[in-house]
Amino acid sequence: MQANGAGQDQDSDLPCRNGAQNGAASSPGTAHSNGLVSGPNNGNTVSHNNNNGVSALPASNTSTTADGKKKKRMSQCEEDVIRLIGQHLHDLGLNQTVDLLMQESGCRLEHPSATKFRNHVMEGEWDKAESDLNELKALMHSPSAIVRMKFLLLQQKYLEYLEDGNVLEALQVLRAELTPLKFNTERIHILSGYLMCSHAEDLRAKAEWEGKGTTSRTKLLDKLQTYLPPSVMLPPRRLQTLLQQAVELQRERCLYHNTKVDSGLDSVSLLLDHTCSRKQFPCYTQQILTEHCNEVWFCKFSNDGTKLATGSKDTTVIVWHVDVETQQLKLLKTLEGHAYGVSYLAWSPDDAYLIACGPDDCSELWLWNVQTGELRTKMSQSHEDSLTSVAWNPDGKRFVTGGQRGQFYQCDLDGNLLDSWEGVRVQCLWCLSDGRTVLASDTHQRIRGYNFEDLTDRNIVQEDHPIMSFTVSRNGRLALLNVATQGVHLWDLQDRVLVRKYQGVTQGFYTIHSCFGGHNEDFIASGSEDHKVYIWHRRSELPIAELTGHTRTVNCVSWNPVLPGLLASASDDGTVRIWGPAPFLDVQDVEGLNEKNFHTNDMFTRNALYGMQPVPSQQVIPVLDVTSMSEDCGLHAGDSSPP
Repeated sequence: MQANGAGQDQDSDLPCRNGAQNGAASSPGTAHSNGLVSGPNNGNTVSHNNNNGVSALPASNTSTTADGKKKKRMSQCEEDVIRLIGQHLHDLGLNQTVDLLMQESGCRLEHPSATKFRNHVMEGEWDKAESDLNELKALMHSPSAIVRMKFLLLQQKYLEYLEDGNVLEALQVLRAELTPLKFNTERIHILSGYLMCSHAEDLRAKAEWEGKGTTSRTKLLDKLQTYLPPSVMLPPRRLQTLLQQAVELQRERCLYHNTKVDSGLDSVSLLLDHTCSRKQFPCYTQQILTEHCNEVWFCKFSNDGTKLATGSKDTTVIVWHVDVETQQLKLLKTLEGHAYGVSYLAWSPDDAYLIACGPDDCSELWLWNVQTGELRTKMSQSHEDSLTSVAWNPDGKRFVTGGQRGQFYQCDLDGNLLDSWEGVRVQCLWCLSDGRTVLASDTHQRIRGYNFEDLTDRNIVQEDHPIMSFTVSRNGRLALLNVATQGVHLWDLQDRVLVRKYQGVTQGFYTIHSCFGGHNEDFIASGSEDHKVYIWHRRSELPIAELTGHTRTVNCVSWNPVLPGLLASASDDGTVRIWGPAPFLDVQDVEGLNEKNFHTNDMFTRNALYGMQPVPSQQVIPVLDVTSMSEDCGLHAGDSSPP
């Protein structure tokens, strides 16, 4: 692992203090400026110099200790580890321990020229530091890096002169030292403007600089180190960087990691591998909502995560309140009068309004004020229309709607027609964050981008089978498609390529809505015609969970955007299920210490998914018996969600 392309010098092993290394002879007992004591020569002879003037160690893999015993020479990896440990101990101020470690191992923390350079930078001796660069030049792979390093040194020197009020000296540095470098003239112009700063605070604010002292010089040294090979000077805090990378990689590989954690190392234990218990994952039924008396076709959490809206064939929309603390849902409002049923719902960006659409034979669209429960707009352009999908513009003042009969409208909150696009048979819609582009899947098995401002359109996604529905990730980069007879596909909208096909789900020609979800949208969930909810990690084609409990097709799933452990699913069985972590977790489960190995094809059994832990009685609503539902509700065995 190397810093910013500075390669490890393969011809000169990491410097060990057995004799004269890297061209710098050390006498016994000589103390380096970094406080590390050089060891004795031990009689080793330098055999040759490498191509950058750094003396290499003899080819022998053994060395002689002070007491005459031979010991095996350390491997390159072992020397690297010792240097990393030494640097970390040095940063902690344990310099005597570093001295003993280097003396016993025969290794050196860094090249003597680098140590001298470091000390001169930290002491603000800029002329000496500039002179040190000439010594370091022979050890560097890129001669042009010297100019960059010199520029950084002189910039710090210039700023410190200005802060101390030595304007003439600063001007001399600018004219006689920085400008002749002919490097980054734009930055030199900016630096010259700092001459007009009236006081030190003004200078520090405009230059975004910490001021003369240890902090700014340490940051400068960190920048300078990126130009030096790690065999000469280690990148700053290299051990912490490697440990951080290891922790992040373990989190990325953890199939069930679904929590936001502190990115620092202080929040984790380095003594154990990172694992998340599957019991912390939302695959246990926490509630069964039975207020609908017919098939539930759609469900969607609000953008702030405090409400859930569900739409049903029973002509109602129910808005549920989500208790953020207990993660329990209570009925908030029932919105009635949707004659054809409700097959699609869309929250406005500020969650103030909710739009409801019906199935194919519905020509009307309802726009509700969620807070008051009043119908603000009931829109219908023509009885021949089919308004089955809707999407909000990011400004919250406009929306687009359309259907498979060729209608594609842009309207304001009062239902007034602003623009229209003729001849587009819309299956599903989405507005991108740029406020101009509308994505629409159509009957030609594609997704096209439409710009209502300049009336241009372009092809983005082309599938071989009908696209029944799609959704887009928060950053607008990825699209999740439910494709007839094919299942769930993930597309990159920017590169216009198919990224992944997820396996397991049963998808025919019914409209099933999938979703992104979990922390950082790392997971994907979808309903299925086999009565299950499937969950995948975004990087894995095989499901990591199959949630059972519904007794008929699962039409829609929605992941709470604020509470990553809360998932809702709507089904033709007339129920909405709320999924969450296991109701009872012991300390080991929470810490994830009891499960060590997870595999991409390790799917839950039925008992692990539902009923393995008893749900508290006050939270459970009995499973709905579809056969006993009132015939007045209109639910029959042959009914299904709208195609």
